[in-house]
Amino acid sequence: MKTKVAIIGSGNIGTDLMMKVMRLSDTLEMAALIGVDPDSDGLSRARRMGVATSAEGIAGLVALPAFKDIEIVFDATSAAAHKEHDRILRQHGKRVVDLTPAAIGPYTIPPVNGLANLKSSNVNMVTCGGQATIPIVAAISRVAKVHYAEIVASIASKSAGPGTRANIDEFTETTARAIEVVGGAARGKAIIVLNPAEPPVIMRDTVYCLCAPAETSAIESSIQAMVSEVQTYVPGYRLKQAVQFERIGDNDRLFIPDMDEAFAGLKVSVFLEVEGAAHYLPSYAGNLDIMTSAALRTAERIVQA
Repeated sequence: MKTKVAIIGSGNIGTDLMMKVMRLSDTLEMAALIGVDPDSDGLSRARRMGVATSAEGIAGLVALPAFKDIEIVFDATSAAAHKEHDRILRQHGKRVVDLTPAAIGPYTIPPVNGLANLKSSNVNMVTCGGQATIPIVAAISRVAKVHYAEIVASIASKSAGPGTRANIDEFTETTARAIEVVGGAARGKAIIVLNPAEPPVIMRDTVYCLCAPAETSAIESSIQAMVSEVQTYVPGYRLKQAVQFERIGDNDRLFIPDMDEAFAGLKVSVFLEVEGAAHYLPSYAGNLDIMTSAALRTAERIVQA
């Protein structure tokens, strides 16, 4: 018997996640999609597919007859709204997979620490940029100590809905912290760019790591292995070009303003591209695809734990 789940948030992320649950999961069953706009495309689509809906937010979810049988709730709203959602869902004993940057529960990146938090009542999926880049930072950390890691996530403006735009500050803060806690960097920094180009551009991510001297072949092999693991649930995840290395000597140290110190060692630059599976939005929205795919994998692991 499949585990019944609900999704709060009928925007881009919530709707894409609903499509993935219904098309891909052998262990999860869509029980409800919740929003606040009765005319949203997500709620309309859910109703056509026979999924219970409510436009009354969290109160509407709790009032649904199906609520008692729901075991896992995905929150695809905003960091601010999630705090109240988490409080109410805890009272009802529901497990929560948080797709906002609220970071109430432990950061969870499937190929890095995906098995560590399966008993938590709330797990946090960090951000789309975090899901794309933290695996790379972690892969480098397996080989060499990472003193500083900086990531730049560039996404198409059309793939960023109101929830994403409302969470820009939380995106940078949560991603930077997760780069440290999960990725293993001593200091992390995150930047997001909403690109208005037409036609819309595919998601691109750049990872810069300043680390201790190490064998470049070992680092490259670790990165390649990590990319292959992410591709098991995000097929459109790939290296855009070969990993780049630059050795920085003691006589030409690189000053890091965020750490107020000069660095000597190895600079690793990794350039990624994330193409979406187009379950809901076009393939350029890889930022949605990697986030919802990571949440789906995490929920399925929770069920199987």
